[in-house]
Parts: sequence; structure tokens; C-alpha cells
Amino acid sequence: MRSITLKLILGFFGIGLVSIFVLGLLARSNTRDEFTRFVVEARGENIIARLSNYYETNGSWDGVNETFAPGAQAENGQPFPSFTIADENGHALFEGDGFQSGEIIPNHELEFGIPINADGRTVGILVIESRPFPGTPREEEFIERVNLFLLYSGLGASLIALLLGIMLSRTIARPIRELTRATHAVSEGNLGQQVPVRSRDELGELARAFNKMSAELSRSVNARRQMTADIAHELRTPLSLILGHAEAVHDGVLPPTRENFEIIREEAARLEHLVDDLRTLSLADAGELAIQPQTISPARLLEEVATLFRFQTQTKNLTLDLDTASPLPDLEVDPGRMTQVLTNILDNALRHTPEGGRITLAARGTSDGVALSVRDSGPGLPADDLPRIFDRFYRADEARVRHEGGSGLGLAIAKSIVLAHGGQIRAESEQGMGLEIIITLPVK
Repeated sequence: MRSITLKLILGFFGIGLVSIFVLGLLARSNTRDEFTRFVVEARGENIIARLSNYYETNGSWDGVNETFAPGAQAENGQPFPSFTIADENGHALFEGDGFQSGEIIPNHELEFGIPINADGRTVGILVIESRPFPGTPREEEFIERVNLFLLYSGLGASLIALLLGIMLSRTIARPIRELTRATHAVSEGNLGQQVPVRSRDELGELARAFNKMSAELSRSVNARRQMTADIAHELRTPLSLILGHAEAVHDGVLPPTRENFEIIREEAARLEHLVDDLRTLSLADAGELAIQPQTISPARLLEEVATLFRFQTQTKNLTLDLDTASPLPDLEVDPGRMTQVLTNILDNALRHTPEGGRITLAARGTSDGVALSVRDSGPGLPADDLPRIFDRFYRADEARVRHEGGSGLGLAIAKSIVLAHGGQIRAESEQGMGLEIIITLPVK
């Protein structure tokens, strides 16, 4: 049996059938018992008052079996049934109803007994013949009709259970089949599969989790494909220049001058820098990026970075400001790595800030740490581009040539290092109003 639908149908049907069978047996037995009790009590009502009067008159049960002998006529014209009276200890007081005088009456017989009260107290228990069922043919016919009704009801309930089982099993199995088909499609390379979410229960949550996983997998694979293509392109450009100039010098097309060798050296250095960036990212992805934390104040960290960029900003006629709140708690970070983060961000700001513009390095306290920020007065970015600026090889301006626009890995490396420190990094911008990169770091 391989179909979960069939298993669920048979399971629901089996549970329903067993439940109905057990309930039917209990109902059948209880119906007979309760009807027997009803008949016994009805017959006992014919004589219970006379027995009470008999005891109140005589003060005992002596001679009661002769007065109410089986077959004698009651007031309603019906003959008295066979009965006996049990005392407080459950002993029969005289022969009757199949019991001998002094015999202990079983509890299941006493359950059908009717208390006899006289002078405000119970003086005995009337036990009327109940074996076999003391019913008339019409009473027997009534019992049989009730039992037949229970049988038909059980069969009808079983059919309903089967239909409900089919509906429920299909409802449960349908999303499982959809997930199975989508999983097979993903395993065959058809990424981005989505399944409909049909409920809010565990199966619905499973479908939502699958959809999220499938979308993330598709995005990740596409990003890796694009990154592979970008890496190949980034490596090809300096390699082509190096090989081209080297071959030209070797073949005598270009003279072996200092200028030509400088071009080869610069492209080799750019290639080395790109390889170092890729290695840093691969270490961060593997969780093996070396971090050597030291205690340093935020103000000192920003001052050291600003010192590195004084000459570049002056050359481009830019203003570099420091804005540090005081006092601020010390940071427990790797100064070299955090300098690399701020350097990458400042490189990006220098490229996009026009001559005469302003770059501000700031530090301020937050509720959960210290926020370092780099804000420029460049053209800024549209809101749609902000979530992607930390992606590898992403450039908001596709028209910018790679030699002028950097490798496209600086902000991605900055994000990896910040995350390795347990911090967060984000970007805020309004087009035409500059760009601000904010780094939030925890404190000791």
C-alpha cells in the first residue's frame, strides 16, 4: 500500500467503524437493561403501595408471600409477578423470583430492586422477576425495533465516516502531493518552484517554508552564477592588459620603457587586490575570517581613518569632517578590520562625491551599542537600490566603467566584517541628498 490517501481513508473508516460497533453494542445492551428496569419499576408500582401498607399494618413481613402469591389479582386486574423481598443485608426473606429464603441476592439483581418505605424508613427491597426479560410480545417487538434502528444507524454512520475519510484524506494528501512534485522539480534543476498555501495549519506552514526556501535557493543560485560571471570578467580585464603589454614588449611592438612596465605593474597590483578581496569574502562565507579584537575608542578609530584620507580629500577639494559624541563607550573590535571597513566605505564616498563636496565621519551612542557612520554629499541613490548596494559586484550606475568604479566588492567586504563582529550595517539615502552608511556595533 503506497498511497497515503488510501491509508488515510482506511484509517478514518476503520476508526469510525470500530467506534460505531462499540457504541452499538453498548447502546444495545443498555437499551435492554434500561427497558427492563422501566418494566420492572412499572410492575412494582402496582404492588409497592400495598406492600408498604402491609408492613405498616403488621409490623413485619410475616405471611406476605401468601397474601401476594404469584397469580393473585392486583387492584388493576393484572396478576402479581413472582417476587421476593430483600432485607438490609441483601438476604431473601421468603422464597420467590427463583431465590430461596435466606439466600443472598446478587448485586446486579438488587440494582433493579425498588425500595419499600414504611414509617419513614426503608424496610426492604422489592426484587421482581427479571430473568429472562419479563416482557410481553409487544415489549419484545419494541426492543427489536430499537435494536434494528441502532443497526441501521450504525451502517449509515459508517458510510458517512467513509465519505468524510475520503474528503479529509484528499484534503490532507493534496498539499503533500504538491510539495512532492515541486521538490522533484527543484531536484531536477527547475528552481523557484512555488506551491499554493491552502491552510494556516502545519501543512500551510510547511508550504510557506518551502516557498521561502525555493525562492531563496533560486536567488542564491542566480546570484552565484552572476558572481561567477562577474569574477571572470573582473579577472579577464587586468589579465588581458598584462598579457597584451607583455607580448607587445616581447615582440618589439612596444618599447621596454618605464611607462609600459608601470602599466603592467599597476594591472598586476589591481589583480592582486581583487584576488585578496575575493579571498576575504570566501573566508567570511566560511566563518573563518580572522578577528583579533582589541579595546579602542570610537573617536580614535575615526581619527586614524580620517588621517589616511586627508591627502585624497584635499586633492579632490573635499571637506572631511569628524563628528563624535562624547562620552562614548569603548569598542571591542579588530582595529585593522574595522579600518578596512571604513576605508572601503570612504573609497566609495570619494568616488561619488563631486568636487567641493563634504564627507562626514560620525560616531554616536545607541540603545544597544555605538553607531559609526560615513555620510557624503553626493547624488545619493534611489530607494530601490539601497537594499542591493551591499551585494557583490553591484553598481548602482551601470554606465560607470569598472576601472573607475572599483571592483564592486568593497561594501560587500565591509558588510561581512561588520557581521563577523556581531554588528549591523545599513544604508540611508535620498536621491540628490547624498548617501549615509551606518554601522552599529555592540559594546562590552
